[in-house]
Amino acid sequence: MKTMKLGSQGLEVSVEGLGAMGMSAFYGQRDDAESSATLNRALDLGVTLIDTAEIYGPFLNEQLIAKAIGHRRGEYSLATKFGSEVTDDGERGPVNGSPAYARKALERSLRNLQTETVDLYYLHRVDPGTPIEETVGAMAEFVKEGKVRYLGLSEAAPETIRRAHAVHPVTALQTEYSIFEREPEGNGVLETVRGLGIGYVAYSPLGRGFLTGKISTPDDLPEGDWRRTMPRFTPENLAANLQLVDRIKDLAAAKGVTAGQLALAWVLAQGVCAIPGTKRRTYLEENIAAAGIELTAADLEALNTAAPAGTTAGTRYDEAGLKSLYK
Repeated sequence: MKTMKLGSQGLEVSVEGLGAMGMSAFYGQRDDAESSATLNRALDLGVTLIDTAEIYGPFLNEQLIAKAIGHRRGEYSLATKFGSEVTDDGERGPVNGSPAYARKALERSLRNLQTETVDLYYLHRVDPGTPIEETVGAMAEFVKEGKVRYLGLSEAAPETIRRAHAVHPVTALQTEYSIFEREPEGNGVLETVRGLGIGYVAYSPLGRGFLTGKISTPDDLPEGDWRRTMPRFTPENLAANLQLVDRIKDLAAAKGVTAGQLALAWVLAQGVCAIPGTKRRTYLEENIAAAGIELTAADLEALNTAAPAGTTAGTRYDEAGLKSLYK
């Protein structure tokens, strides 16, 4: 697995990490045994960035990681997030970026992860009620204390990124990014992080599984799967989006790879780190193979023609979810 420098502060990770969210939340039933095997297999194959958050479960995902690969802690960089408030009983509340909550969340994550240090600590969503300078100032204290190595932001607007970076160097910015979701190209986010020397981490680089070509109707998703409620997976939008996926499938077949692998290779060709999520070893191995695919200029042009920016039908979140983005 190739590696890359993430940001300008010294963090180096595999170009493809592993998003662990779906192992414990949102995407159907849990299978902790298979998820544990998948986490260990990822490390065996050279993945060195594992991504989680306290909200995933809540807490269950961090606890799973500790149990599954805590004994291999020196082999990977561990990223977790806070900001979507959760009580100790697991009840979810509003976005909270206050210094007090940041402290509570970090100490709790350290316990759940059974580690003394988080390598990359993200603000999961920006709290409009707390100046970003106060939130990042509190996070900077964690670095001084040795409890966090590097700081990150998720779904932050360009001006917020600049203000945060002025308080303490930001190592990584994470947002959704794929050939299916290209808003960061047009809203200044990618331009801002590249100008500041901040690393970029693309979550949902497979369009929440849509770009694998394995989803053709909502019934292909498990009962209780969060995606059943997401705008891009409603029947009316699904039909339009399947046309986009079919074009990617055709290009993938011509190259002798799967649609998902081609979509992942496109993300990696943008010079960013991708963290596709899966809870199965089979899909993990398929995803990791994408890191070895070399795309020519002609390949990239064909993909951009097949799936131009702005052609995806439906928004990526519902109205409430969209309100928390790019603050």
